[in-house]
Amino acid sequence: MYTTLIQTSELVSHLNDSDWVILDCRHDLLNPTAGSDAFAAGHIQNAQFADIDTALSGPKTMRGPQFTGRHPLPDRNALLATLRGWGIDDDTQVVAYDGQGGMFAARLWWLLRWLGHPAVAVLDGGLAAWQAQGLPLVTPVAPRPVGNLREKASLTRTVSVQDVVANLETQALTVIDARAPDRYRGENETIDPVGGHIPGAKNRFFKDNLQADGRFKSAKELEQEFAGLISTAESTILQCGSGVTACHNLLALEVAGLPGAALYPGSWSEWCADPARPVATAT
Repeated sequence: MYTTLIQTSELVSHLNDSDWVILDCRHDLLNPTAGSDAFAAGHIQNAQFADIDTALSGPKTMRGPQFTGRHPLPDRNALLATLRGWGIDDDTQVVAYDGQGGMFAARLWWLLRWLGHPAVAVLDGGLAAWQAQGLPLVTPVAPRPVGNLREKASLTRTVSVQDVVANLETQALTVIDARAPDRYRGENETIDPVGGHIPGAKNRFFKDNLQADGRFKSAKELEQEFAGLISTAESTILQCGSGVTACHNLLALEVAGLPGAALYPGSWSEWCADPARPVATAT
């Protein structure tokens, strides 16, 4: 069972296994059709397309104090139906990949664990690692029978916006923001209507989890780097812009042998929607 990362060489030997499901999570936050267009142009054999905006997120509420963010968690039953539609059973090994270093594949990894399914891994290095080995892409989409995945005890933790508000006073939990440093500082914000970060949050850009070749750093290196930011994983909240790239940091913590951190799903997009919530800028 693969529960965090899988290498290209390992995936190749299981491409035609009936109990394996491969999901392509490519996406562009500023171009919603980029992922599906790229998938149609060529993807890993037997892969199916998993759209972040529709399949892996729930419907958005109106902006304002009740806004739950740009990528709210999907309804659990709706997500189960989607995963079954991709042919996922209780004993299926799922592999997720993208073209952005795991930026979006990690969201699917987290969601399956949210439903209690441990056998899910992200392709280390993603599509770039696949193509670097000279492996082909295909265009046909292989049909699969509907799966029978059942919800089990969750393998993840979440916190609400109320929990994060309460933490402003207690500072009992460390909040880690996965966005790029400039957006964290409140500069060059092009996605959300307000720039800045949650007061007290520290910055760990998700791309800092990767080596130059786009593959994850070693477990030891990740452990050492996170040790400089957090005291324990259990006392850590992970957030980003909308609850997507925070999952990359959660995956990195798992690779580092530091499980137990919580996701704030609404993240900055939910936080900044209410002007009553404080905003910090700079560092």
